Amino acid sequence: MMAEPWQALRLLLAILLTLMALTYQARKKTFLSVQEVTATENYAKDSLQWITDQYNKGSDDKYHFRIFRVLKVQKRITDHLEYHLNVEMQRTTCQKPETTNCVPQEGELHKQVNCFFSVFAIPWFEQYKILNKTCSSD
Repeated sequence: MMAEPWQALRLLLAILLTLMALTYQARKKTFLSVQEVTATENYAKDSLQWITDQYNKGSDDKYHFRIFRVLKVQKRITDHLEYHLNVEMQRTTCQKPETTNCVPQEGELHKQVNCFFSVFAIPWFEQYKILNKTCSSD
């Protein structure tokens, strides 16, 4: 009779350990593919536009910034897409929210920012999230 409670406790402990192991495995990312892609690839292009919009929304600068050079785009495929984007952005002559015919500022107002963005993307549902952002000014 005394063995039954211990057996039930051992069974419960085994179930808890199994659930913890499965939860840990579910959190680990398994990359199906990691590749460098061009900035003109459809979903990369959408992600670049999205990060530009997000950068400008979060910036206190009264001028609009634009990506003038894409240094590197890496696409990682799991159950979603992750883009790792290295870009060079410059302040333009357009004040927010204007975005047409914007050329880079020159002289005192010239400002260049080099940024790295890591973006969670499910572009077919238009869902994006910045996972990491690091920018530095020249």
